[in-house]
Amino acid sequence: MSDRAADRARYDRATAHLDAPVAIVDLDAFDANAADLVRRAGGKPIRVASKSVRCRALLERVLARDGFEGVMSFTLAESLWLARAGFTDVLLAYPSADRDGFAELAADPKLAAAVTVMVDDVAQLDLIDASRGGGAETVRVCLELDTSLRKLGGRLRIGALRSPLHDPGRMAALARTISARPGFRLAGIMAYEGHVAGVGDAVAGRPLRSRAIRLMQAAARKELAARRAEAVRAVRAVAPELEFVNGGGTGSVQSTAAEDAVTEIAAGSGLYVPRLFDNYTSFHGRPAALFAQPVVRRPGVGVVTVLGGGYPASGAAGPDRLPVPYLPEGLRYDPQEGPGEVQTPLLGSAADDLLIGDKVWFRHAKAGELCERFAELQLVEGDRVTATVPTYRGEGKTFL
Repeated sequence: MSDRAADRARYDRATAHLDAPVAIVDLDAFDANAADLVRRAGGKPIRVASKSVRCRALLERVLARDGFEGVMSFTLAESLWLARAGFTDVLLAYPSADRDGFAELAADPKLAAAVTVMVDDVAQLDLIDASRGGGAETVRVCLELDTSLRKLGGRLRIGALRSPLHDPGRMAALARTISARPGFRLAGIMAYEGHVAGVGDAVAGRPLRSRAIRLMQAAARKELAARRAEAVRAVRAVAPELEFVNGGGTGSVQSTAAEDAVTEIAAGSGLYVPRLFDNYTSFHGRPAALFAQPVVRRPGVGVVTVLGGGYPASGAAGPDRLPVPYLPEGLRYDPQEGPGEVQTPLLGSAADDLLIGDKVWFRHAKAGELCERFAELQLVEGDRVTATVPTYRGEGKTFL
């Protein structure tokens, strides 16, 4: 029996008492992935990206391990919720326009001590000040360095459109503004190199594209390492009390950790290992998060239909944003329908061995977004469900 066939048998046994749709996290795989992230970080702490987990119980589980410290959140409302729940080090990775949230943050000493918010523009500081009401707490802020690789005088850009702060001089200028402005404390710098950390460099069946990606990423890493170090020096000259410099992502843990200027690494997707993280030469994780849909029809030879399953991931639309049928092996989508909102036909010889009510196991394209579809995660150890825990959605929280 192949490893994947054995996994299918385990998951089917573990969830035999549960009707699909159902979502699981294989804790053996989750813990192995966490250990591998720590190994690759080479002694630098990992700040876990909550958007890639979206389950408080699993955030707590990974933060209880040596090598993980702090959370990187995705909205201010989520940050405050986590801080109220006892998370003491929450870095908001994106700027916010949540005026009510800033009023709450500025009025509560516990929240203000636990949460650091992202800024890259004086206008964001103005919005925070205008939102304070009577709140007088010092707001901790982090500067984001844009990591995109720019060529031809900036006419060619490789990387996400994020912060306007691309050069060290602009970083230092905003740092001076923050240091001179009452009610704020500059706590850190973040620089997320998504074009390195979030883009696989070993695309199946695309050797030339894979080589081009590796060449691009090598150039991007070299350029960013020098610019990030310069930016950190420039900001520390203004704010020597700077507490942290955050960088990286699941796909670039070891290369970012090798930079002296970086003090901590961000990672989250590497815990669940969704399908977009199959195409890397730098690491190979174990799929830990899966969901199952039930077989509800057998339209003909070599085809079954499962209920629902059309859970596309965010990003530029394309086949790589779709979940993939994973277990049993050998199933594929009908090209005329794909994964549907209420039904998904699946083709392949493996379909003939499936009966009405059987489970087909899928992997989502991205990590935490799966939790927006399910209120609960079944935690599997071996061939048993040992706990059922709520996702953010299951706790009534839909932050985006």
